[in-house]
Amino acid sequence: MAQPQKGICAEPNLHAQYLMFNVVDDDHATIRQKLAQILNIFEHYDNEHYEAMVSGVVAIGSSYWLELYPGLIPMELAPFPDMQCEDRSAPVVPCDLFIQIRADRADICFAIATDVFALLKDEVELIEQITSFRYLDGRDLTGFVDGTENPKGMHKFDVAIVGDDDPDFVGGSYIHIQRYRHDLEKWNLLQVKKQEEIIGRTKADDIEFAGADKAKFAHTKRTSLKNDEGKSIEILRQSMPYGDMKVQGLMFISCAKSPKPFTDMLSSMIFGDEHGVYDKLLDFTTAETGAAFFAPSVHFIKQYA
Repeated sequence: MAQPQKGICAEPNLHAQYLMFNVVDDDHATIRQKLAQILNIFEHYDNEHYEAMVSGVVAIGSSYWLELYPGLIPMELAPFPDMQCEDRSAPVVPCDLFIQIRADRADICFAIATDVFALLKDEVELIEQITSFRYLDGRDLTGFVDGTENPKGMHKFDVAIVGDDDPDFVGGSYIHIQRYRHDLEKWNLLQVKKQEEIIGRTKADDIEFAGADKAKFAHTKRTSLKNDEGKSIEILRQSMPYGDMKVQGLMFISCAKSPKPFTDMLSSMIFGDEHGVYDKLLDFTTAETGAAFFAPSVHFIKQYA
């Protein structure tokens, strides 16, 4: 199998920088070359600071892909699913390039981000940069452990990495990002028991409620889906919290071998079940951005540089 980018299935880190760019230069050959150089930047810092556990992802936006790689397109590449129901929505923000930088040292994340921006700045417009961090023992700022249901070990590759079904893009991954902004003041007014009912897990020790005990609006109920064969629909989450004294939230990152699992989960959260029972967590957090990307294998990026 072609080598996937290291950051897709990497273990959790302590720090992250997320950079979103729109390309303003028509010299696509130069962009292709510079994406390969970004991989070299990741590798350089990983070699020089191995204790920091550096990993990264370079992903190309669904609407920009054919400009950058004309005639080559991942089998299931599609725009971000624009959804809205009542006051719940998944807004779309146009974005050509997404760069994920993670490490166990904040200074290394910053140094890599600085080098990446210096490399790209003449060809792109920076539309957003987010600094994220590990919170306590891997919790979201709501106080609940995040990513408990993530696939483990080698199963991560089965879930997140494109296989032989799409031979030209083996080793790639479909990436969906959303920046959520939490209303923690509203959330923290709830009793812990009510918070646990909305999440579907205990807060202190992260024990999932039995299926029969979960409310239909529970976050873990609305995101734990099965396909027609009764198998669990899975994604690999690489999400991390962000925030300061005024704004707090979650940088949600989905990696999967197909975009369908993410789309199905998002629909279940926003539109709900056949009775319209939606994910009650969305009463306390709002998606402010959304974009779809494909992160090709290391070999693909270097081959077409």
